[in-house]
Amino acid sequence: VQLQASGGGLVQAGASLRLSCVRSGNTFSSAIMGWFRQAPEKEREFVSVIAWSGGVPSVADSVKGRFTISRDKAKNTVYLQMNNLKPEDSAVYYCAAKPRYASEWSYWGQGTLVTVSS
Repeated sequence: VQLQASGGGLVQAGASLRLSCVRSGNTFSSAIMGWFRQAPEKEREFVSVIAWSGGVPSVADSVKGRFTISRDKAKNTVYLQMNNLKPEDSAVYYCAAKPRYASEWSYWGQGTLVTVSS
């Protein structure tokens, strides 16, 4: 499985960005897709998760109401729509994938940098 994340950039507070993560390879091994982020000198944290098969996506409390995860099966792409961005959202954003019942994330994309200026 390979994951290619893109869409990061430098924006002002209050702006929006949409991150994309294109998946290729074994679909069984990547049934669950997630977004994580890591700010400088901080641990990586969960942002959102979605299943290719459907169901209710999950979003971290810190971004609830501002970030939305979605997937396009035809394009093998997962998106993270980020609205009303805040400086504290600045981080490298990673997409990840794992099998449906796995506890650990098996595959990681290369990360895309989001910088939000105040």
